[in-house]
Amino acid sequence: MVTTLLVVVIILAIGFDYINGFHDAANSIATIVSTKVLSPFQAVLWAAVFNFAAYFYFTDHKVANTIAKTVVSDFITLEVILAGLTAAITWNLFTWWFGIPSSSSHTLIGGFAGAGMAKAATVGAGVMSAINLAPILKVVAFIVLAPVIGMIISVIISIIILHISKNARPSVAEKWFKRLQLISSAALSFTHGGNDAQKVMGIIYVSMVAAKVINDGDVMPEWVPISCYAAIALGTMSGGWKIVKTMGSKITKVNAFEGVAAESAGAVTLGITEHFGIPVSTTHTITGSIVGVGLLKRVSAVRWGVTVSLLWAWVLTIPVSATLAAIVYGIIHLFF
Repeated sequence: MVTTLLVVVIILAIGFDYINGFHDAANSIATIVSTKVLSPFQAVLWAAVFNFAAYFYFTDHKVANTIAKTVVSDFITLEVILAGLTAAITWNLFTWWFGIPSSSSHTLIGGFAGAGMAKAATVGAGVMSAINLAPILKVVAFIVLAPVIGMIISVIISIIILHISKNARPSVAEKWFKRLQLISSAALSFTHGGNDAQKVMGIIYVSMVAAKVINDGDVMPEWVPISCYAAIALGTMSGGWKIVKTMGSKITKVNAFEGVAAESAGAVTLGITEHFGIPVSTTHTITGSIVGVGLLKRVSAVRWGVTVSLLWAWVLTIPVSATLAAIVYGIIHLFF
């Protein structure tokens, strides 16, 4: 039987996906806007189309399965999921308001884990018994690994492109790079949709299991992925212009050639991690890729003050989201 609380949780989850879209729109459109290949409206429309197109390709839901296993099933209730989503939405809106490109993925994972740990504490169990360490440690490791991998791949791609085009006239090369940016930004939007939409799919799935609407191990109802991909695409169309400015110009000034390299590196990194079911941060990945193309020019081309500020946001996202979720769960438990 579908309960009112389950409906609320599903609406909040899809709402989070929408917020994720406009919060993370900058990941795939920042460079294409800053190089003036597309106008802001054209860019968000372009990204949204490929966000949703990922629905037709990423059908194995490996990332969704990883998210669903973050919290031990014994401690998953609708109240836990509600608290986790509330915390994740709060942190996402806070960082969006201040133009901080934090990770929607990590705030969702942190919120879910924090609420589960709070649930364990209320029943007298050890807080660490509520979480599955394997997926959590994998996520934590890729806070560092995803941007580093993106950075390395962007440097390699940049060197390859420079070698191929070394004899080309600058004006001709610039035209080709702007055309190629359409492809590279589409690829990044495609993998961004496949990566981020799946995280909420995992949350909705465990919500339905907790409400006994479906059994654990059942096939995910088809309306779940369709709703999640549609929500993230619509959110992307809404844009996140404060974060676009940070990603597109504050880390390092990016031209069309560097945009192609950074976006391609981000897409490759996300494709690899999705293949292995690792829920990484699209934000961290593309930031590392942008830093990579900046480093290839010179170390001073990267604005390290801005980058260090972003690193602090990355480090704080999971613990802050977990703490917020624990507080929200405590309030829910106290009154309900």
